[in-house]
Amino acid sequence: MPEDKARWSGLGESRYFGAITNPAAAVKPYPFFSLLLLFFACTDSGPAPVPYTAAGVNEELIEEYGADAYGMKPYVMAFLRTGPNRSPDSTAAAELQRAHLENIERMAEAGDLVLAGPFLDEGELRGIYVFNVATVEEARALTASDPAVRAGTLVMELHSWYGSAGLMGLNELHRTLESRSPSQ
Repeated sequence: MPEDKARWSGLGESRYFGAITNPAAAVKPYPFFSLLLLFFACTDSGPAPVPYTAAGVNEELIEEYGADAYGMKPYVMAFLRTGPNRSPDSTAAAELQRAHLENIERMAEAGDLVLAGPFLDEGELRGIYVFNVATVEEARALTASDPAVRAGTLVMELHSWYGSAGLMGLNELHRTLESRSPSQ
Protein backbone atom coordinates (compact mmCIF):
# COMPACT_ATOMS: atom_id res chain seq x y z
CA MET A 1 0.00 0.00 0.00
CA PRO A 2 1.48 3.39 -0.87
CA GLU A 3 2.46 5.52 2.08
CA ASP A 4 -0.01 8.39 1.26
CA LYS A 5 -2.97 6.02 0.98
CA ALA A 6 -2.09 4.29 4.26
CA ARG A 7 -1.90 7.62 6.07
CA TRP A 8 -5.39 8.63 4.91
CA SER A 9 -6.96 5.25 5.63
CA GLY A 10 -6.27 5.63 9.35
CA LEU A 11 -5.01 2.08 9.57
CA GLY A 12 -1.30 2.73 9.80
CA GLU A 13 1.35 1.88 7.26
CA SER A 14 0.40 -1.72 6.65
CA ARG A 15 -1.04 -4.86 8.23
CA TYR A 16 0.56 -8.29 8.15
CA PHE A 17 -1.50 -11.08 9.64
CA GLY A 18 -3.40 -8.65 11.85
CA ALA A 19 -0.31 -6.86 13.21
CA ILE A 20 -0.16 -3.09 12.98
CA THR A 21 3.25 -1.83 12.06
CA ASN A 22 2.48 1.73 13.22
CA PRO A 23 1.11 1.45 16.82
CA ALA A 24 0.35 5.19 17.06
CA ALA A 25 -2.14 4.82 14.21
CA ALA A 26 -4.00 2.00 16.00
CA VAL A 27 -5.88 4.50 18.19
CA LYS A 28 -7.42 6.41 15.28
CA PRO A 29 -10.11 3.94 14.16
CA TYR A 30 -11.24 3.17 17.71
CA PRO A 31 -11.43 6.45 19.69
CA PHE A 32 -14.45 5.31 21.74
CA PHE A 33 -12.73 2.14 22.90
CA SER A 34 -9.56 4.07 23.66
CA LEU A 35 -11.52 6.49 25.85
CA LEU A 36 -13.28 3.59 27.54
CA LEU A 37 -9.98 1.91 28.34
CA LEU A 38 -8.60 5.20 29.63
CA PHE A 39 -11.68 5.64 31.85
CA PHE A 40 -11.32 2.20 33.43
CA ALA A 41 -7.58 2.64 33.85
CA CYS A 42 -8.10 5.94 35.71
CA THR A 43 -11.03 4.97 37.93
CA ASP A 44 -10.54 3.72 41.43
CA SER A 45 -13.12 1.46 42.99
CA GLY A 46 -12.24 3.13 46.31
CA PRO A 47 -14.32 2.83 49.46
CA ALA A 48 -18.01 1.94 49.48
CA PRO A 49 -20.34 4.81 48.55
CA VAL A 50 -21.60 6.96 51.39
CA PRO A 51 -25.37 6.64 51.93
CA TYR A 52 -27.42 9.64 50.80
CA THR A 53 -28.18 12.09 53.59
CA ALA A 54 -30.06 15.26 52.85
CA ALA A 55 -28.88 18.37 54.63
CA GLY A 56 -31.63 20.29 56.36
CA VAL A 57 -34.12 17.44 56.61
CA ASN A 58 -36.92 18.51 58.95
CA GLU A 59 -37.89 15.46 60.99
CA GLU A 60 -40.88 17.28 62.52
CA LEU A 61 -42.36 18.05 59.09
CA ILE A 62 -41.67 14.51 57.90
CA GLU A 63 -43.77 13.27 60.80
CA GLU A 64 -46.45 15.98 60.52
CA TYR A 65 -46.87 15.65 56.75
CA GLY A 66 -46.56 11.86 56.65
CA ALA A 67 -43.61 11.89 54.25
CA ASP A 68 -41.78 8.75 53.25
CA ALA A 69 -37.99 8.54 52.78
CA TYR A 70 -38.33 10.33 49.42
CA GLY A 71 -40.34 13.22 50.86
CA MET A 72 -43.44 11.89 49.10
CA LYS A 73 -46.84 10.53 50.14
CA PRO A 74 -50.00 9.14 48.55
CA TYR A 75 -52.92 11.41 47.71
CA VAL A 76 -56.02 11.13 45.59
CA MET A 77 -56.32 13.52 42.66
CA ALA A 78 -59.74 14.51 41.36
CA PHE A 79 -60.48 15.96 37.97
CA LEU A 80 -63.73 17.93 37.98
CA ARG A 81 -65.59 17.65 34.70
CA THR A 82 -68.68 19.37 33.39
CA GLY A 83 -71.72 17.45 34.59
CA PRO A 84 -74.98 16.73 32.75
CA ASN A 85 -77.11 19.23 34.74
CA ARG A 86 -76.02 22.74 33.79
CA SER A 87 -78.50 25.34 35.06
CA PRO A 88 -79.55 28.07 32.62
CA ASP A 89 -80.60 30.21 35.63
CA SER A 90 -77.62 32.47 36.37
CA THR A 91 -78.80 33.22 39.92
CA ALA A 92 -79.07 29.52 40.79
CA ALA A 93 -75.70 28.83 39.11
CA ALA A 94 -74.02 31.62 41.13
CA GLU A 95 -75.51 30.30 44.38
CA LEU A 96 -74.35 26.77 43.56
CA GLN A 97 -70.85 28.07 42.76
CA ARG A 98 -70.70 29.94 46.09
CA ALA A 99 -71.73 26.73 47.95
CA HIS A 100 -69.10 24.77 45.95
CA LEU A 101 -66.37 27.25 47.00
CA GLU A 102 -67.50 27.17 50.65
CA ASN A 103 -67.24 23.37 50.56
CA ILE A 104 -63.71 23.65 49.18
CA GLU A 105 -62.76 25.99 52.04
CA ARG A 106 -64.33 23.62 54.60
CA MET A 107 -62.40 20.59 53.25
CA ALA A 108 -59.15 22.61 53.17
CA GLU A 109 -59.60 23.79 56.76
CA ALA A 110 -60.27 20.20 57.85
CA GLY A 111 -57.00 19.12 56.20
CA ASP A 112 -58.74 16.85 53.69
CA LEU A 113 -58.04 19.01 50.64
CA VAL A 114 -54.50 20.23 49.95
CA LEU A 115 -54.96 21.76 46.52
CA ALA A 116 -57.92 22.98 44.47
CA GLY A 117 -58.40 25.24 41.52
CA PRO A 118 -60.16 25.75 38.21
CA PHE A 119 -58.76 25.31 34.74
CA LEU A 120 -58.94 28.56 32.82
CA ASP A 121 -59.71 27.30 29.34
CA GLU A 122 -63.49 26.81 29.80
CA GLY A 123 -63.33 23.24 28.47
CA GLU A 124 -65.05 20.11 29.75
CA LEU A 125 -62.29 19.69 32.35
CA ARG A 126 -63.29 22.32 34.91
CA GLY A 127 -60.88 21.95 37.84
CA ILE A 128 -58.66 19.83 40.03
CA TYR A 129 -58.58 18.69 43.66
CA VAL A 130 -55.79 16.93 45.52
CA PHE A 131 -57.17 15.11 48.57
CA ASN A 132 -55.12 14.21 51.61
CA VAL A 133 -56.54 10.70 51.78
CA ALA A 134 -55.05 7.29 51.08
CA THR A 135 -57.90 5.74 49.07
CA VAL A 136 -60.20 6.63 46.22
CA GLU A 137 -63.14 5.53 48.38
CA GLU A 138 -62.29 8.18 51.01
CA ALA A 139 -62.07 10.83 48.29
CA ARG A 140 -65.39 9.68 46.82
CA ALA A 141 -67.04 10.25 50.20
CA LEU A 142 -65.56 13.77 50.33
CA THR A 143 -66.71 14.61 46.80
CA ALA A 144 -70.24 13.58 47.76
CA SER A 145 -70.25 16.59 50.11
CA ASP A 146 -69.79 19.00 47.19
CA PRO A 147 -73.08 20.76 46.31
CA ALA A 148 -72.09 21.02 42.62
CA VAL A 149 -71.45 17.27 42.47
CA ARG A 150 -74.76 16.53 44.21
CA ALA A 151 -76.56 18.84 41.75
CA GLY A 152 -74.88 17.13 38.78
CA THR A 153 -73.20 20.27 37.43
CA LEU A 154 -69.82 18.66 38.12
CA VAL A 155 -68.66 15.05 38.05
CA MET A 156 -65.44 13.78 39.60
CA GLU A 157 -62.82 11.51 38.09
CA LEU A 158 -60.63 10.14 40.92
CA HIS A 159 -57.09 8.74 40.72
CA SER A 160 -54.55 7.61 43.32
CA TRP A 161 -51.50 9.86 43.08
CA TYR A 162 -48.02 9.91 44.64
CA GLY A 163 -46.67 13.42 45.14
CA SER A 164 -44.56 15.65 47.34
CA ALA A 165 -45.52 15.62 51.01
CA GLY A 166 -44.63 19.31 50.92
CA LEU A 167 -48.08 19.95 49.47
CA MET A 168 -49.38 19.50 53.00
CA GLY A 169 -47.99 22.96 53.85
CA LEU A 170 -49.60 24.64 50.86
CA ASN A 171 -52.86 25.73 52.53
CA GLU A 172 -50.98 27.38 55.40
CA LEU A 173 -48.81 29.24 52.92
CA HIS A 174 -51.82 30.18 50.81
CA ARG A 175 -53.56 31.79 53.82
CA THR A 176 -50.62 34.20 54.06
CA LEU A 177 -51.18 35.26 50.45
CA GLU A 178 -54.95 35.66 50.09
CA SER A 179 -56.58 38.92 51.05
CA ARG A 180 -60.13 37.63 50.59
CA SER A 181 -61.91 34.30 50.44
CA PRO A 182 -62.99 32.98 47.01
CA SER A 183 -66.49 32.28 48.37
CA GLN A 184 -67.06 35.97 49.24
